[in-house]
Amino acid sequence: MSGESQTDGDRSRRNRDISRPDRGLRRTAELVGLGVTAVVAAAMLGFVLLYWARDLPVASDLYAAFRSFGRGMDAAFGTNVFRHPIMWQSMAVGVLVGVVAPLVGSFLVHREMALIGETLAHTAFAGVAIGILVTASTGWNGSLLLVALVVGVLGALAVQWLTERTDAYGDVPIAIMLSGSFAVGTLIVSYGDGLTGVNVQGYLFGNLAVVTPEGARLMGALSLLVVAGVALTYKQLLFITFDEQAARVAQLNVTGYNTLLVVLTAVVVVGAMQVLGVILVAAMLVVPVAAASQVARSFRETVYLAVIFGQLSVAGGFAVSIGLGLPSGGSIVVTAIAVYLATVVGSGFSVRAISSHG
Repeated sequence: MSGESQTDGDRSRRNRDISRPDRGLRRTAELVGLGVTAVVAAAMLGFVLLYWARDLPVASDLYAAFRSFGRGMDAAFGTNVFRHPIMWQSMAVGVLVGVVAPLVGSFLVHREMALIGETLAHTAFAGVAIGILVTASTGWNGSLLLVALVVGVLGALAVQWLTERTDAYGDVPIAIMLSGSFAVGTLIVSYGDGLTGVNVQGYLFGNLAVVTPEGARLMGALSLLVVAGVALTYKQLLFITFDEQAARVAQLNVTGYNTLLVVLTAVVVVGAMQVLGVILVAAMLVVPVAAASQVARSFRETVYLAVIFGQLSVAGGFAVSIGLGLPSGGSIVVTAIAVYLATVVGSGFSVRAISSHG
């Protein structure tokens, strides 16, 4: 009997020894992927700032060097894309969306709140519609995205308020806000039809031409805000995600952190709808996280892999969009789904239980 126990113990130790190199290699690959993502995101933020300050003495030389680098890329790939600043702005927004959308989405998916992204996207569309009406009526030349951001944040606060103070099931206020805000948006757009030359379809389905320098700068600022917000409250959000009742018992401000999460979601949605469109923006909150959940062993690893898969989706989607002349939103989402299906096949069609530990 003791001999069998000793044999089982030896076998278990051998299995652990064999799996350690695999875990180490996996961890290294994840860190390399995160490192590359961080470098690319920092470079895109740098370009956004450089384009903003391109008339300054030092920045003008750097900007000229960047344009020369873009022309070199076009010559190497046989394209006519990378020499144009508008394309770099669009790619910068896409790269930043690939970071912050899966980052926030990791908490939403594990809290079964995936529908909130779709709701806030429709609320942001109502904000764009309000901005269009104000522009047509008053001649105001401000940013439609800024109006959408304000309306989106107010919508997020309204959803949270309704959820906390009504006796309906948890997703009922979300569904009401989703349909109601989109209805308001369509009414306003129909009322103001023909009064302005704004491309509404670009905001619905995503369009690289929708991204403006102001929109790219706004996305850069919002991305820094979202990353900082998640980093500073990661432990609290993690606690609430996996055991909200215990968090309340521990006297954690659950309502406050829930509000923070939906506000961060609204911020991500407003920035992302420039390239993804209102209809598809929620996919980047969900699909990369679903792909990561197929292969991750912990919540922290899910976050890491979701960000990496988000970047793969954005890069592949832009390649398809630019190469075939297709809408950016659909191209990115289809690529994300392809990544998800690859992880399903690679994991053997099974889902591991996710640990809340790193």
